[in-house]
This record gives sequence, C-alpha cells and structure tokens, in this order.
Amino acid sequence: MKYELNDRPGAGPMLLYGLQWWAISLPCLVIMGVVASRLHHQGLGEQAFYLQKLFALTGLITVIQVILGHRLPLVVGPATVLLVGLTASLATDPLAVRTALMVGGGLMALAAATGLVARLRVFFTTRLVAVVLLLIALTLAPTILRLTLSTGDRASARLVFTGVLVLILVILNRRLPGVWKSLTVLLGLAGGSLAYFLVFGWPEVPGPIPSAAGPLFPDRLAFQAGPVLAFLFCLVALALNELSSIEAVGHMLKADDMPGRVRRGMFSQGLANLAAGALGVIGPVSFALSAGVIAGTGCAARRTMIPAGIGLFVCAFFPRAVMLFTLLPETVMGALMLYLMAGQLASSLAVLLSDRGVAEFSGGLTVGLPLMVGLVVSFAPPAAFTGFPELIRPLAANGFVMGLVTAIFLEHVVFRAPKPAIPLPPE
Repeated sequence: MKYELNDRPGAGPMLLYGLQWWAISLPCLVIMGVVASRLHHQGLGEQAFYLQKLFALTGLITVIQVILGHRLPLVVGPATVLLVGLTASLATDPLAVRTALMVGGGLMALAAATGLVARLRVFFTTRLVAVVLLLIALTLAPTILRLTLSTGDRASARLVFTGVLVLILVILNRRLPGVWKSLTVLLGLAGGSLAYFLVFGWPEVPGPIPSAAGPLFPDRLAFQAGPVLAFLFCLVALALNELSSIEAVGHMLKADDMPGRVRRGMFSQGLANLAAGALGVIGPVSFALSAGVIAGTGCAARRTMIPAGIGLFVCAFFPRAVMLFTLLPETVMGALMLYLMAGQLASSLAVLLSDRGVAEFSGGLTVGLPLMVGLVVSFAPPAAFTGFPELIRPLAANGFVMGLVTAIFLEHVVFRAPKPAIPLPPE
C-alpha cells in the first residue's frame, strides 16, 4: 500500500487522489440526484436547486465522516433504498415525506448513539440480507422502465440504445484495468450522453436559470404515521448498508477501534439523513465500492477524501454548472441504473451462494415469494390502493416494504430457524 489509512500525502498527491475520489463520487450523485429531483419537480430551476442542496450536503457529510465520523475513505452518495421510498410516496404530501425522513434520520442517530443499531445484525440473516438487495433492485424496475422510455416516442430505438449501452458498460468493467474500472459509470455517463444526443438530437440549453431558490428548511412539519413507518423500513436497510460498508473497508485496512468507528459513522449518517429531510433531498449512505478503488490505486489515506468533499460542496455554488446535469438524458440515466442494479443483483446472489441460503424449498420460498410480492406491488396501479386505510396506504403501496415484511414473516415465523447474521454487502 503506497499510502496507509492515517498517512498525510503531500499537496500534489492530495489533490490528484482527491480529484479521483470526486470523479468516482460524481456519477452516483448525479444519477440518483437527477432521478429523485424529477420525481417531485418539473421545472429546471427547481431541479437545479435540488441538486445544489444535494451536492452541498454530500460534500459536507463526506468531510465530516473522514474527520469526525468513521474516519475511513468511503464514498458517500444518495441511498438507492430511499429512492425506492420516494418513488412509492409520489402521491403523498411532499412535506410529510420530508418529515418522515427527518424522523427516521433522527431515530437512526439515536439508535447509533445507544448501540441499538449493532443489534440489527442479529435480526437480519443471510437470506434476509439477500432479499433486501434483491428487493431494492427489482422494485426500482418501474422507475428504470419509465426513465428508459422517457418521452414515449421512438420507444423501440430507446430500448435498443439502452441495451447497447448496458452491454458496453459490462465490457468496460471487464476490460478496464485498475482504477479505470471504478470509472466505468462515469465514462458511461459522459459517453452515453454524447451518443444519445448524436442519435436523438441535442437538447435546448436554456438561457438564464429560472429562479427557484426558496427557503432551505420547511416552516412547519407534517407528521403522518404511514410515511414515517414506510421510511423506517427503508432506513433499517440503509443502516445495515452503512454498517456493512464501514466494516468491509475497516477490516480491509485493519483499522483500529472498529466499534467506535461504526458508532460514530452511523451517528453521523443518521444526522445527515435528518438534514436531508429538512432540506427536502434524498438521504445519503456510504458505498463500499471504495475498497476496489483502494486496491487499484494503493492509496488508503482517508485525508484524500477531504478535497473530494470540498469539491462537491463547492459545486453547489455554481448553479449554471449544476443545471447542466438536469439536461442529461433520462434514457441514459435508466441504462446506468439498470447496470448498477444488475450489479446489486449479482451481489445478492453471491450472498445466497456463500451460505447456501436456498439449499431447500423453504429457503427458496423465503426469497422468491417476497420478490414476487414486491414486483406485483411496484407495478400495481395507484388506484389499487385507494381502498386501504390512510394510515397503512403508504406501506401497502411500497413494494420494497411489503416484500421485506413478507420475508421477515417467512424467515422468523413460518420457517423459523437459527441462522448466522452477516453484514449487508455493498450496493
């Protein structure tokens, strides 16, 4: 290893490695951020302001985690599982969604401070961990399809374009050496957008940016039990993902005081999600893909993340540049999400194979039935849930939540058996 965890590289290496971390953080931040912004905002001004807040929060929590939190070189970005929650809450009052994320983030921070989060590992067995990963990917299928077809015209051409782009990304991931492999998504974002514009036409770049800057924080809260419960399920999965990312990179680097790093990292991430709810943006999580970057570059110095976090924070103050991200083609976003979720499916299958999670029929049913429930609920029309009581409607309409509830019931009630707990693998 060229630089160990607590080494202090010189100014030149700090900037170069910081630029690398910034480039790796950018694709996930832009993809998930643009998708989330378009869920609740139609105008470019509102979408650009959303991304400005998201860039600022992500940059800030990156620096805080490196200095005061888990103190590990971990990339931070929008949590996919919260995108599932946001997608399922489109019919809900946006203020109630923000309040639910604030409540969930605050409870996550409280659970970390009291040591309660660590006990979740005992509850989530190998099969449940795999089901969580599978559900996140599969319940995003309607969102991916909607992005891929975009405006609806030339649908066949857009599907072909998506398939070709995903295939190219798979080949790049297979062929690129070292650190270049970790830049696959960034290369796909840039090259795919250029190819899309050449095939389908260039977008119209707006002139002056529409003013959309309103108050940063809501003047009131809208507490509704349904959205709060739905987001609590999503945040349990987020907490496990954060926990596994910290442990994976920490053990790889043989970091000391892992219980303290976990506690501080989870506490910081809980506060970050509370702040995300207050700001009205999707909450963040740490990605364990950092392990591959560290192995490829030989640099594990956590302080090289500081320039990357500062760079993301500074981007928030250039609305013109941020607004250009809102012009990225939705079809390209859909293709990149399809590629990322395919990788997540591969991770979940690896989890099942590692512990023979489907060695018998009951194990297969514990995995298969929740996935079918999640898919059916995700593709069901909104009218199918109008007859449910208002309290449970956000839960019943959330494919991820209903799939997870089904899996928990099967694993711990119907087919109850003692199983070893493992941390959630990386996204």
